[in-house]
Amino acid sequence: MPSEKKEEQYLKEREEFFKMLPKLNRRQFLKVAMASAAVALAKNQFPPHSFQLVEAVEAKQGGTEVKFRFAYISDTHLYERKLNERFVRAALKAVQDVNALDPQPDFVLFGGDLAQLGQAEELKLGKEILSELKPKVYMMVGEHDWYLDLGEKWIELFGKPYYSFDHKGVHFIVLNSVLVDDYWTEAKMSPMDRMKFMAQLDNPNGRPFTVGRGYGDVGKKQFEWLKQDLAKVSRDTPIVVFSHSPLYKYYKPWNFWTDDAEEVQALLRPFRNVTVIHGHTHQPVFHRIGNINFYGMLSTAWPWPYAPTGLPKLTIKMNRADPFDQFDGTGDGTVEVLANGKANKIYNLWSREPMKVTARYLESGGREEVPPLPIDPSF
Repeated sequence: MPSEKKEEQYLKEREEFFKMLPKLNRRQFLKVAMASAAVALAKNQFPPHSFQLVEAVEAKQGGTEVKFRFAYISDTHLYERKLNERFVRAALKAVQDVNALDPQPDFVLFGGDLAQLGQAEELKLGKEILSELKPKVYMMVGEHDWYLDLGEKWIELFGKPYYSFDHKGVHFIVLNSVLVDDYWTEAKMSPMDRMKFMAQLDNPNGRPFTVGRGYGDVGKKQFEWLKQDLAKVSRDTPIVVFSHSPLYKYYKPWNFWTDDAEEVQALLRPFRNVTVIHGHTHQPVFHRIGNINFYGMLSTAWPWPYAPTGLPKLTIKMNRADPFDQFDGTGDGTVEVLANGKANKIYNLWSREPMKVTARYLESGGREEVPPLPIDPSF
């Protein structure tokens, strides 16, 4: 049916619906309202922003008590406001989403790549936008924030690039996982040359990300700190790690990869419940290795396609993103930390239905609590 006729039919049905409403009693009104909502949801006529409702319903159905929730915003890739209003608008939208949650999350994680080219004005704009969030914000650094001045401005604005904290019986660890070997000094690159190389998906001079290596001794110091930090924690304490790159090896040509991932995983292996939340890949991606569940975060700026090889087998691809819809394939999300120490991930896709991936799905090898399968799979 031509779009004009669809619109005409919709307006006619809406007019008839509103004419009917005054004639209904309360019970009839609720019945009609619920039926209308179900039809609208089925046709994707509602923007799926109300993930408060989804959480409330699923908390009753999950069988395991939700101990607390936190929200995340990631990969905003801000340019200066005068250069790109689009990414600014998306970051503001994420802040509004989180501030509208009821109940409010206990805190917000920012997942890295606040800026596009690590420039002071980009980072300051990001700090200004995130300052509007009602809950406390924990910051993580990405390579786009780091490689113009090797983190100098980011540290001035946000503090240490790796640290830990405890919250309601869970030990949280924030890592700088974007450290690479020095390929710029010998090549006599300027700071901006280095930054622009690092900002490419296919960096011809690229080196794989690491946690415990990289230029100088910055990685060695971090790895030693991580070992000492974990040595103080009971093996029964749930651990949640935040890293910008995935702490496993997904696809090296795009640096969806952490080269010393196995060494970090070995430090986490003795603990009963470990969850890793990462940014960088801009897509729903989930994985399990040994005792560790991994969840990728959405970007507010754009969705990457799925890499041609290496996608973790448990990942269910999201539907192909509409290139003419700025918000399709992007979004923010929440994480439910359960009373048993495990964590479920809710992807709040801005132009689609929310997608929930439970710890049970990963731990059952994909046999239980399977998320919805895609209708139009992405690349």
